[in-house]
Amino acid sequence: MNCYCCNIFFLWGAVICLVASKRPKTKEENENEEDRNQCSMQSPNTAERMGRSEELSDFQRGTVVGCHLCKKSVREISALLNLPRSTVSSVILKWKRGGITTALPRSGRPHKLKEEDRQMLERVALEKCLPSVEALTTEFQTASGASVSSRTVRRELHEMGFRGRVSTYNKPKGGEKVEKKQAPSSQEDPKVDVSRLDLRVGRIITAMQLPETDSLYMEHVDVGEASHRTVVSELAKHIPVDQMQNRMAVLLCNQKPAKMRGVVSQAMVMCASSPDKVEILDPPVGALPGDRVTFQGCPGEPDKELNPKKKIWEQIQPDLRTDAQCVATYKGAAFEVVGKGVCKSQTLSDSEIK
Repeated sequence: MNCYCCNIFFLWGAVICLVASKRPKTKEENENEEDRNQCSMQSPNTAERMGRSEELSDFQRGTVVGCHLCKKSVREISALLNLPRSTVSSVILKWKRGGITTALPRSGRPHKLKEEDRQMLERVALEKCLPSVEALTTEFQTASGASVSSRTVRRELHEMGFRGRVSTYNKPKGGEKVEKKQAPSSQEDPKVDVSRLDLRVGRIITAMQLPETDSLYMEHVDVGEASHRTVVSELAKHIPVDQMQNRMAVLLCNQKPAKMRGVVSQAMVMCASSPDKVEILDPPVGALPGDRVTFQGCPGEPDKELNPKKKIWEQIQPDLRTDAQCVATYKGAAFEVVGKGVCKSQTLSDSEIK
């Protein structure tokens, strides 16, 4: 059937060539041909760019070969059928080499899996608990015999509802039906307590009032790191600028940096506060920049950076207060620098800390 169709296409090409050669050209056609020749001389790549976006039909390919069999040149076929010369040459070359004119399927890995391959991929993902998508792809290819890229595997897994690391995909229990969309592995967040806060002793090296503000200081603070941090504090109305210079303080160092009046603030100075007064917490004598403030009964490690969406600071702050002796506490446990003492405010007792 294929050969029969090809013969019809070739015959049709011959008919086109015969009609084109017998019919005298009109004046308009001669002018158009001259214009085409002139354009091709000025921009030889124009014809090549015309036909790359569309695939020729079998009929068009057969017509090209039919014209070629009638001894038409590539230039003549291109002008007759209004096709780029590169396309005409490609069709003729393919016919000379293999005797075919149909477009062969493109080589390469499939972009989508068959349904049975998808089922196999799902089974491999659930049962093997492999460390990476690449390892899962290799295991799937071995099991199914399909040749696919890791990108295709990743996309198929995502469409099936798999999320997170490959190693966390759950293995189904015996007899339990596997759901297509699985919830991400539910790992509970660490307990929310004061140990999540990175509270450190720091030294305010210099402080100055931000221009065009009446309440903000900008401080350069040493918290035991290679470089000083920039901190913006709303203390200008409560503490004179001369009392801010070269003084020790307690700082919250793992809040997400925030821009205030064009300056990025990288920490927060901890203060005892009442409606009428604000005092910076004093570390114990002998404490050094970078010393961590800890709490008895809260042995956890601080977060690298507090997630604003989880409101960790907002949950902890209401339990931060000074006691009757002005000692800073969290639920009664003192702000302590191990081996050196506790942190205190100067005069504010039974006051909130923020």
